[in-house]
Amino acid sequence: MRNMPAAVTAALTCLLAGAALSGCGDGGTEDRSAEELLDDANDTMRALKSVTVDVSSTATKGGTVTTRLVTDLDKRCRARTSWSEGGTLEQIRIGGTDYVRPDRAYLRRWNGDTDVDTEQKLWIKSPVEAGQDGDKGLTSCERPFDSFGTATKGRPTRVDGKEALALTVTDEADKGGTYTFYVATQGKPYLLKTVYKGGDFHTTTSFGDFDETLDVRAPKPDEVLDADDLDR
Repeated sequence: MRNMPAAVTAALTCLLAGAALSGCGDGGTEDRSAEELLDDANDTMRALKSVTVDVSSTATKGGTVTTRLVTDLDKRCRARTSWSEGGTLEQIRIGGTDYVRPDRAYLRRWNGDTDVDTEQKLWIKSPVEAGQDGDKGLTSCERPFDSFGTATKGRPTRVDGKEALALTVTDEADKGGTYTFYVATQGKPYLLKTVYKGGDFHTTTSFGDFDETLDVRAPKPDEVLDADDLDR
């Protein structure tokens, strides 16, 4: 089985690459095709200036990874990822710079640093290109909202008190996997939640705080270590 970070990377890739599935904020969803609803939702999500994304992915053989991401969908974001087996990684990305702060359990589990006895209080600064998104929990600020697979309309429902339409999506490239997308049907057709169920893992992704003021700042200079200094 793939390690959990790789599994979560795959989950996020397939879920968030198709994350803008269907919905109609002006009503009349009964008269519109799934493709039309999909286009509306894609356009709405891509136009956002900020959004909060909460992801929980559980492997069928055990182990859960959760991530909260606050992002401008471009080059400014903040993320916190935790593993049920132990470990938490905080990340701030601003432009071409990453600031990461792993806790003691993360360093022991993923880096093999068994000599770490105290919690990490400082952030490690490095260029974005020095790491690869998805590698040991790193997260990208960007989220493509594109169509994929075949969508079928489901029943009206509610997500966190909001009226929504459920759509089930299947993709020939993912045998045995199914996606359910919940799209707001009042106001703008935001994507509210995505649920993926596959053979290796189940993932729930929730979206909120649409276009709220984004407060993502670099750590204070005295809280930062440069990665180049650590290698000397």
